[in-house]
Amino acid sequence: MDMQAVLKAGAVGVGILFVLTLLGLIPCVGCLTLPLTVITYVGVGVLAAYWMTQPRSGSSGAMNGALAAVVAAFIASVLSGIVNSIYFSISGVDPIGEAITNLPPDQLAALQEAGIDPAMLGGLGIAGILSIAAVCCVIWLVVAAALGAAGGAYWGNSHQN
Repeated sequence: MDMQAVLKAGAVGVGILFVLTLLGLIPCVGCLTLPLTVITYVGVGVLAAYWMTQPRSGSSGAMNGALAAVVAAFIASVLSGIVNSIYFSISGVDPIGEAITNLPPDQLAALQEAGIDPAMLGGLGIAGILSIAAVCCVIWLVVAAALGAAGGAYWGNSHQN
């Protein structure tokens, strides 16, 4: 494993993912950030395999690509959590509370009949938000590892020398 290539590719990935996080705050542009994020993870894998020392192989490229993408995804997830926390605290928007208040009256009545207070669902609190963020972070780490490994394996197989 070539740690210099992994860290260099991971740093490039963090930079790109941070810019995508900032672009995701713009409502009309936010829908484009998911496909660009997926492409970024593949690109990080390709960069890790490109920058690794010779000789390259598909398996070593996949391993370096997966690790570089996981490094990028983890650091970008932490930065994204910080940016989104600042954004929601400045804007004063509670997305879940807003969604609950926009439910149709018949669905609110159905919740109350089931013994669920709709007001209770609005404020998740810090523990709820952190647990949702942790689950999302783990999912993105797995996705990043798979996509980074695919990019690294492709480059390692097609450019062995």
